[in-house]
Amino acid sequence: MQSLQTQSRRRRPKRSRIEAGGSGAGAYLSKAVARALDVLDCFSDRHPNLTLKEIGRLLPMPESSLFRILVTLEARGYLKLNPDGSYELAPKVLFGRLHERAERLRRLAHPLLQKLATRFDETASLAYLFEDKIQVLDTVESLQTIRFTNTPGRVLPPHCSSLGKAITAFQPLERVERILEVYGLFRRTENSITDRSALLAEFEEIRRRGYACDREESVSGGVCFGAPVRAGETPVVAAVSVSVPVVRLTPEREAEMIEAVRQTGREIALALDGAEASNL
Repeated sequence: MQSLQTQSRRRRPKRSRIEAGGSGAGAYLSKAVARALDVLDCFSDRHPNLTLKEIGRLLPMPESSLFRILVTLEARGYLKLNPDGSYELAPKVLFGRLHERAERLRRLAHPLLQKLATRFDETASLAYLFEDKIQVLDTVESLQTIRFTNTPGRVLPPHCSSLGKAITAFQPLERVERILEVYGLFRRTENSITDRSALLAEFEEIRRRGYACDREESVSGGVCFGAPVRAGETPVVAAVSVSVPVVRLTPEREAEMIEAVRQTGREIALALDGAEASNL
């Protein structure tokens, strides 16, 4: 034990200078590694695919040096080369980025989620698309004795939950098929849609009207309204919802909830757009 403590004391000064970012930190930084990381940082939700020339316009370095970095990152599995010559982040990098983006979204959306839940005193939730699975990202529960709950991390059905449908409906058909295959069209209640053609028709209707409904399709006695978060030109990867027991739902309240959840989706998208703009 004593030898470990002595070793720790001997190594700490060098590490602490680097972590503190003091004047001595620059001496330990690798320019080659920094440039490779700069290349990876060029890829974003708005620009998931970039060519060598497009990256060259973002980074001030010789094209020959940039080419070697791209080839190296591809060879080591950090970038993927597409048939059209563009690059995109490889899965092992993208998975970490997904969680980073999801956490940024959660922080931005939470106050708006709280506002939605407080307005109706009903449970409001936020979901995110991780790879081909839709999971609850955040939830603010109602204070009512009878209420619906959601747990962050829970995987949502794409065919019978409003959050799942609101996200899946806006994906390319190829990805829709993958999402449905991953989860399966299982019947959760007698109202669940398990026919593929009927579900695709509903997805088309969701795209047209801008929101999704779960009318006792995943849980008996519960209705949920969900809307996609459509930020700029980026793909839809998130949705927001409000859940209410059937016994507390009236036609007037339903119309108000649908408009409120759509508005919340728009407000979250604006917050995302603003955060992206500030990072440019």
